[in-house]
Amino acid sequence: GVDMVKDISFQVRAGEIVGIAGVAGNGQSELLQAIAGMRGVNGGAITLDGQAIDFDPAIMRQRGLAHVPEDRHHEGLVLPFEESENAILGYHREPQFVSGPFLNIDAMRADAAEKIEKYDIRPPNPRLKTANFSGGNQQKIVLSREMERDPVVLLVGQPTRGVDVGAIEFIHKRIIEMRDAGKAVLLVSVELDEIRSLSDRILVMFDGHIVGERSPDTSENELGLLMAGVSEEAAA
Repeated sequence: GVDMVKDISFQVRAGEIVGIAGVAGNGQSELLQAIAGMRGVNGGAITLDGQAIDFDPAIMRQRGLAHVPEDRHHEGLVLPFEESENAILGYHREPQFVSGPFLNIDAMRADAAEKIEKYDIRPPNPRLKTANFSGGNQQKIVLSREMERDPVVLLVGQPTRGVDVGAIEFIHKRIIEMRDAGKAVLLVSVELDEIRSLSDRILVMFDGHIVGERSPDTSENELGLLMAGVSEEAAA
């Protein structure tokens, strides 16, 4: 019964990364979930290429919006499933993965093998239960599934939470490649260094509102004051 996102309006343009910075609990997670169609909304609208889009995950995928959720274990993966099954979650009704009333297992495993090689997922076994991969490799499974759809818009929540240093570098590189390919990327992270290093523009949230917009070279002190609710004038 509490509104976590209040009177927000912003744009993400093709070929840019917009980072949402803020202390956890100030509405960033709920904003991303609402845009992705995972959380109910009381009002508002999303437009993609100038056309309104329903708050429905299936329709959003069809329109070219992909989502890497913050919580890969509960929102991004089904851990008891094989890697090849998780590699097509949400896209499993597409013709290449369907054989009559059943899934085309051979096509699924071939698709998974390609993603495993491209994203350096280890061990390279599409039959392995997803629960048996490390956190970094689980995250790569989610990223490969969403990024390889060639989306128009990519929503990314906490992309490097709980992953090792090597995986962090790989994930950051992939996100930048998406931006350079002309995709619109909306990034949410509690890691301020990550937001500053990846973003072309930074929006700061506090208490459900966007309280300021800054460039990535803005000082940590100024961003920190905005994140703490200090007025934009005082923080500048």
